[in-house]
Amino acid sequence: MDFFFNAADDVVDEGLSGLARIAPVRVSERASGMRLIVDRDFDNSRVAVISGGGAGHEPAHAGFVGHGMLAAAIAGDLFTSPSVEAVLAAIREVTGPAGCLLVIKNYTGDRLNFGLAAERAAREGYTVRSVIVADDISLPEDVGARGLAGTVLVHKIAGHHAAAGADIDTVTRAAQTTIDGLVSIGLSLSSATLPGGKREPRSPELGLGIHNEPGVREVAPENAADAVRLALEPLIEAAEARHDGDARWVVLINNLGGCSTQEMAVLTGEVLARLPADRVRAAVVPAPVMSSMNMHGFSITLLPIDDDARAALASPVAAIGWPGLCDVAAPETFVPTVSEHKAPGAGGRDPARADRIRAATDALSSARAELDDLDAAAGDGDTGTAFNRGAKAIRGALDDDRVSTGEPALLADEIGDLLAREMGGSSGVLLSILFTATAAALRDGHAFGAALAAGIGRMQDYGGAQAGDRTMLDALVPAAQALADGGSLGDAAQAARAGADATADMGHAGAGRAAYVRDEALTGVVDPGAEAVARVFEALAG
Repeated sequence: MDFFFNAADDVVDEGLSGLARIAPVRVSERASGMRLIVDRDFDNSRVAVISGGGAGHEPAHAGFVGHGMLAAAIAGDLFTSPSVEAVLAAIREVTGPAGCLLVIKNYTGDRLNFGLAAERAAREGYTVRSVIVADDISLPEDVGARGLAGTVLVHKIAGHHAAAGADIDTVTRAAQTTIDGLVSIGLSLSSATLPGGKREPRSPELGLGIHNEPGVREVAPENAADAVRLALEPLIEAAEARHDGDARWVVLINNLGGCSTQEMAVLTGEVLARLPADRVRAAVVPAPVMSSMNMHGFSITLLPIDDDARAALASPVAAIGWPGLCDVAAPETFVPTVSEHKAPGAGGRDPARADRIRAATDALSSARAELDDLDAAAGDGDTGTAFNRGAKAIRGALDDDRVSTGEPALLADEIGDLLAREMGGSSGVLLSILFTATAAALRDGHAFGAALAAGIGRMQDYGGAQAGDRTMLDALVPAAQALADGGSLGDAAQAARAGADATADMGHAGAGRAAYVRDEALTGVVDPGAEAVARVFEALAG
């Protein structure tokens, strides 16, 4: 299964049915053989703006049906123009005395089928006007420019004027003025894949349409910045040739279907950073507005706008596919407030305690490979590496005389800070919580065993694991209990070792990455975190 489709022949009808469950539209019955989507609240005393074309460009065109945009849309098969009869039926459904405007993309099938429908509708007495969108700037002058994502801006501006009650001449003039200013270009890393088909292997291309046709030339962008540069250079040149030098643009960055949200955010940043800041007046929220199935690419549209056009683009709509308009500004930054720490090692010194801690760090570093091997059975094989990072940080602080070995509460705080900064991963954070909470309990006057138990409790609160879940807690909890019961470090080391060894017989992990591993894969394998804790206590006990 490569796609979340059912039968390939049903994808268009099922998609429209899904849309109709959440959008303010009515859809034609499937038995009619037509795919009409109309605004269920449309007032046909106003001009009806109608558009459509092949499916596969979602949300265009059905997603733009609703108050403030289209009165109706007509969908054909994938990448195939709807029939004359379907277009004519849509005209009949929504057109009243005010007439209708057909917004047609410059493809032969669309021009012919919409054009003949317009002629037949006029013969029936309807007032019909048409405009042709040809915003693609990539083709030679002797080849008709194609209609791309700029078509959606025509829908929005014409739909705004129609919803405001403008007459057919005003709506048509607003649409044509928009078309005259539009320039668009697309760039894609791959072709589109139709349901039931296979992706055609193609090199990255610049200047491609929305029907999977090849681009005007192959390109080899090194990164997002290079891809944006390749698209913007000819686009800006075309925009400057078409508009005067003082024109201020609205920018539309369109996802051709296969770009992730993160990719679109990066592309948006690159486009807006490369355009002259004084020429950009607003931007449409980046989104797929005129896609080409799952094509891994984007297109950029520039349109000069005045105050009236900006107001038209910013006006609210009921159509669920319109992403909205936003202002553009340089990123506003601030300096975060960071934690203030006492100078490390400000407290007293205890050479014997320092030697025990040093021995524990050496034990962890020596066990790095063994712990990584244990973790490889249940995780990504880096437990030893992570504990070694923490151990080296503590050992380095000891060697540099930056830890207060003579003051247990301050020492625990300092170790907690070191682990948070240097160890990384969830283990580093959990151990930092353990030491930080233990330090707080020590300052409150608790003995070390009770303070360690309090720290373990806080670690459990945040981490969610319990003893018996096959984690480091299976060694920590019994060691802390031994100390709280008045035992020595040797007693704690024996309890930690017994707890760690017992994890080999725990066939199921209740927390951590091991929880996602089959039980049989864990049998006979000691938990690496528990093993690390046992080795620490053994080294501390000498």
